Amino acid sequence: MRTEPKPSRLDRIFARLDREPERPVLDVPRMTRHRVVLFGATLAFYLTIVLAVVLTSWLVRFDWQAMLFRPYQQWPEIHAFLDYWVVLGQRGPTAVMVTAWLGWRSWRQHTLRPLLAFGAAVLLLNITVAVVKYGLGRSGPHYATDIGSNEMWHWFQAGSDIFPSGHTANAVVTWGILSYLAATPQARRWLSALSAVVSLSVGLTTVYLGTHWLSDVLLGWAAGLLILLALPWFEPMVARAEAQIFDLRDRWRSRRAAPATVPTSPVEVPVVLKPRPSAQGEPAAPEPVSTATEPVSTVSTAPEPVCAAQEPVSTAPEPLSTAHAPKTHLHMAPGPHTARSERTPVTPVGSRRPPQADRVTRGTTTSAHPIAGG
Repeated sequence: MRTEPKPSRLDRIFARLDREPERPVLDVPRMTRHRVVLFGATLAFYLTIVLAVVLTSWLVRFDWQAMLFRPYQQWPEIHAFLDYWVVLGQRGPTAVMVTAWLGWRSWRQHTLRPLLAFGAAVLLLNITVAVVKYGLGRSGPHYATDIGSNEMWHWFQAGSDIFPSGHTANAVVTWGILSYLAATPQARRWLSALSAVVSLSVGLTTVYLGTHWLSDVLLGWAAGLLILLALPWFEPMVARAEAQIFDLRDRWRSRRAAPATVPTSPVEVPVVLKPRPSAQGEPAAPEPVSTATEPVSTVSTAPEPVCAAQEPVSTAPEPLSTAHAPKTHLHMAPGPHTARSERTPVTPVGSRRPPQADRVTRGTTTSAHPIAGG
C-alpha cells in the first residue's frame, strides 16, 4: 500500500505563507452586550482614576511612596534589560512591526481590514490620550517639586504630559489589536494573554525607571482598553473605506486596460462660390451657396480607355465630390478651381523627341548605297 509522504514542519510553514486563492470569511467582532458592559466598567474606572488624582487622594500618596522607593536603585541588575524592554511600548518601533505583520495578512487574505482597523485604533489612541495629557498637564516624577502634591496644571513646564502613560496605552492597543484581528478563537486567546503580559510589563517598567507615576500606568491601561472595546463601533466605517479603496483600484485598472479612442470630428463641406449677376460694368461678386455640414461620400471613378485615333480629350476639370476640395478666396476669379495635384495630366499628341535629319522613320525603305572600296 502506497502512502503519501508526510509534509515536514518547514513545508507546513511555507504552505501557511502562501496566499489564499480566495478571500476568506472573517469573523468581525460585534458590539455585544458583554462588550458594552466591559466598556462601561472600564470608562468608570478611567474617570475614577482621573478624579482621584485631581482631588489628591490616597492614590497620589501611593504614587509618591513608589517614586521615593526608587526601584531602579533597589534592583540595578535588571536596569539594562528593561531599558530595551520598554521599547515595546514606544509608538514608532511597535507601529512598524505590527504594520508589517498586518500588511502581510492583508495581502494573504485579499482584504485591507487589518491595516484599516489598526490605523483607526492608533488614530483614536493619539486623539484621546493627547487631549487628556495636555489638558491636565501633570508633571512626571523627574520634574516633581512639591512632595505630596498631584503635580497637575503645569501646562507650560517641561515633562508635563505624562498622565496617562503613553507607553502603556500604546502597548495595550498595539499588541491588543493582534488578538482583536485573530482569525480563530484559539489564536485570539493566546494573543490576548500575550498582549496582556506585554502591556502590564511595559507599564511597570516605566514605574521602575521613574518616568511615570503608578496612577499614570493605571490610566494608560484603561485608555488602551477603551480603544479596543470601542473598535466594533467603527467597523462599518472601516468596511466603507475598504470598499472605496477597492473601487478606485478597479477603476484605475480598467482605465489602464481600455484602448485609447481617437475623437471623431464632423467633416465640413467646403463653401462653393457662384458669380452673382451684377450691373453692367461692375465685377460679379461671389455669393456663398451653402455652409451646412453634411457627410461627404468619396467615390473613385476609374478613367475609361481612350483610343489613339480619338481627338485630344478636354482637360476641363469636373466638379469634385471629394472632401478635399480646395478653399476658395474672395480675391480669386469666380468659378470652381482645382489644386495642381488634382488636375488631370495632359499628354501631348506625337513624340516628344526632337526631329533628326539622318534618322529614318520605321517602316520605310531606303536605297542601297554603294560600298566604298575595291
